Amino acid sequence: MTAKNLLLTALRGVGANKLRAALTMLGVIIGVASVIAMLALGNGARAAVEARFRFLGADQVQISARLQFDDGELLALGKTLSYEDGLRMPEAVPLVDEVDMSISGQGKVRFGRASLDLSLSGVTANALENITTAAQVQPVGAEEGEQLTPQSFLSEGRFFTAAEVLEAAPVCVLGSETAEDLFGGDNALGETVWVGRERCLVIGVFAELESTDESQRYTTNPNQTFYLPISTAIRWLYEDEPSVSMTAHVTDEARMDEAKAQITAYLRERHGIERGADGLYADDFNLTTRKDVLGAQQEAARTFALLLAAMAVVSLGVGGIGIMNVMLVSVTERTREIGVRLAIGARAVDIIWQFLLEAVLISAAGGGLGVIVGVLAIPLAATLNQGMALLAPDSIPLALGIAVLTGVVFGLYPALRAAQLDPIEALRYE
Repeated sequence: MTAKNLLLTALRGVGANKLRAALTMLGVIIGVASVIAMLALGNGARAAVEARFRFLGADQVQISARLQFDDGELLALGKTLSYEDGLRMPEAVPLVDEVDMSISGQGKVRFGRASLDLSLSGVTANALENITTAAQVQPVGAEEGEQLTPQSFLSEGRFFTAAEVLEAAPVCVLGSETAEDLFGGDNALGETVWVGRERCLVIGVFAELESTDESQRYTTNPNQTFYLPISTAIRWLYEDEPSVSMTAHVTDEARMDEAKAQITAYLRERHGIERGADGLYADDFNLTTRKDVLGAQQEAARTFALLLAAMAVVSLGVGGIGIMNVMLVSVTERTREIGVRLAIGARAVDIIWQFLLEAVLISAAGGGLGVIVGVLAIPLAATLNQGMALLAPDSIPLALGIAVLTGVVFGLYPALRAAQLDPIEALRYE
């Protein structure tokens, strides 16, 4: 029997009971749609993680205070990472040439009759360059691929200098909305605002910015900012010296592990941390590099892939069992037809191909419909998951291939059973 005749015969067999074939496809449709939707959610989550940690360069070590708990309750941290720790690090750690520091706190800012309760950010002098490098925000109207410089982020004035940070100078740089709210559209440059009881000179105003990270676009406003030198912020906003966040720049990224060891030794000495009786150190800080983040991300991706594989196996297994049941019923119902075909010269291999093709047609059709359902479900999945869903192009052929394989695996036994029928007994079957 030719391939064309086999295909036409298989199509007639499937079409003989359209409702039963459609119900059989349902399990395959659900399984394939689930694979595509879950892969999209996984891709979206990975993209969101990469976007959030894009600021962390290959030559950087992020240093943060370690949260400490007692019976599930967060303990007061006190002084863990001080401004002095970061200030002295480049001198004490050979592989570190620069340390960025930041801190935030709440404060009331006043100018004339205007008064705002703001989150104030204390940063180092190169914070403006870090904003440019991170590319988490960009000036409104900036064209894609446009080369942005630190000055591109300012509409007027300048950012504070390293000398002003060391001197704890009373200077500040405002976000565009902050300047608008305080000055009502008037020029803010050179004006003096009050931060609590302290006077502060406005030396710069940011251009209107927009977030380039979709997951952050509706949760943070990059234009409602107020920047101070970190030393000034510590003096004005805190009675006791707070813990700061640090980013250490390593001179040679190939020696990152060595740099982390040097930073760890330096901070242990600064904080008086000694080895405990169990031979371990109770560090009050965490060190994180891009390699650490990617390693954790890959481990999470592997776990997610295993869960996805398990779900796909269960869903498609259920669909495959449905295909097998329907094909076995079809063999029983068409026993006399099979006997006639064998009696007039059909080979056993022709019978196998006929029923195997029927199973593959059902699973392939279910796979195709499952792809459509899965792609249409991605926007809904993204809405339910804060926009984190991204179609993986290779998931479509993968899902279709698995669907066809399901048809082959679960259709093989009914096809073999049909081919093994005795023609004489089959002709007698009623």
